[in-house]
Amino acid sequence: MDEPPDADRFGVAIHRTDAELRFLVRIPSEISSAWQDPDAFQSLVESLVWDRLDRQATLESIVRHTEPDETVSLGSITIQPDGTVVDADLDTPFGDE
Repeated sequence: MDEPPDADRFGVAIHRTDAELRFLVRIPSEISSAWQDPDAFQSLVESLVWDRLDRQATLESIVRHTEPDETVSLGSITIQPDGTVVDADLDTPFGDE
């Protein structure tokens, strides 16, 4: 499937520290100029990911299977600046549900 020219693919992951779990958005080196506000699109990416994955089950799985300072990929999501999801390849890690 051909992606619209203004769509960008973002990798998403969770980084575990001693005190917290951090949601990470990997931003492509070439990004559509339509993305103006980094905080806004990172929040949008996070919201769209949690619309597709069970947040609690995903975070609990990461806590059960990782140690502090580990980062676990959740996959990627391709979206347009208006929030339209073009593609999503996301999975709860470690096969937990």
